[in-house]
Amino acid sequence: MRVFILSLIVMTGFAERLAAQTSEAYQKLAAIAHIEQKHMVPMRDGIRLATDIYRPKTDAPVAIILSRTPYQMNGWVDGEERTRSYERALPWVEAGYAYVEQNERGRYFSEGDWDILGVPVTDGPDAFDWLIAQPWSNGNIGLLGCSSTAEWQMAVAAEGHPALKAIVPQGYGAGVGRVGKFYEQGNWFRGGAQQMLFTSWLYSVQHDPMAPRLEAGLAREDILRLQRFHDMAPEYPSVDWVEGFKTLPAADILTAQNGPSGIYEDMIARTPNDPAWYRGGLYHDDMPFGVPAFWFTSWYDVSISPNLALFNHVRANAEPATVREDQYLVIAPTLHCAYTRAIENTIVGERSVGDARLDYQEQIEAFFDEHLKGLSPKQRPRVQYYTMGENAWHTSET
Repeated sequence: MRVFILSLIVMTGFAERLAAQTSEAYQKLAAIAHIEQKHMVPMRDGIRLATDIYRPKTDAPVAIILSRTPYQMNGWVDGEERTRSYERALPWVEAGYAYVEQNERGRYFSEGDWDILGVPVTDGPDAFDWLIAQPWSNGNIGLLGCSSTAEWQMAVAAEGHPALKAIVPQGYGAGVGRVGKFYEQGNWFRGGAQQMLFTSWLYSVQHDPMAPRLEAGLAREDILRLQRFHDMAPEYPSVDWVEGFKTLPAADILTAQNGPSGIYEDMIARTPNDPAWYRGGLYHDDMPFGVPAFWFTSWYDVSISPNLALFNHVRANAEPATVREDQYLVIAPTLHCAYTRAIENTIVGERSVGDARLDYQEQIEAFFDEHLKGLSPKQRPRVQYYTMGENAWHTSET
């Protein structure tokens, strides 16, 4: 009996600590959603992608908002529940959608090898097939995300999967391979020269192929248990890039920092028109495009020029003509992916650009409601753009 009482005290203490670690976002989400983490979704080659699903507690089928990412989406880090995924999911579940996050192949709990935008484009349609086969799905999928969660959207849209009804790419420049006069191949080049931002970014995100990884084929229940104390995230020592960027040849920059091995060494050896850029997930202007899209860009982003060129290209070339008319654009005065951080006095660097707020969630939700739920369309400007100095939003048809 004494052992039982002691065990009960220990268990009660654990429950109290666990409750204290649970975020407000998680508590709100758990009240209205089924939370299903680490489904291992199979691709056609047998590789499985870790997938977290947050869906409303309803018997009616629901539409799906999918965000596929190379970044950490684990709900448990350092033994504590973290909130970012739950905060992203909450407004979409409240709006009646299933919100799904999926790690790209080779990232964290997903199996296989990661190759930035060179992973098979077929991973997208394979994920769509699995999702719409679920009994709670209404068969309609929309894609949402910024930067790396946006850059795969255009190439997969070119695949023409019937379940993909709309996309919302934000800060999507590294997904644009060639469009018009721009041959940046995913922002890797500027005028034929390598952009160093990609060098430092890959230092901090690429997973060394020799690093420890989970064995393939683990059962979902084991992965759910492991995620509580293994987040699979490497730690990268800080680097003085002012000095690091001076390394020559450029192919040796990461090696000189004792950084992770990976795809950098392959990408740095390519020319701007290397055939390798045309395999995998980059979108090029000879590819089809037939999906309604709500594009989000920002003036203070390295990719603003090819981003706008791609919008104009789709407006002129998408098929059918109804899709050409179903393209919309926002140009905000913010840094990369900082749309929702615009406030009454938005600061970029040391510059105040004024009140740059916009009703992002409401506009995106209305766009998805139209295409994924079949609700009546709402009028929106073709282009919404912000003028610095004047510090005002304007609208235009072009």
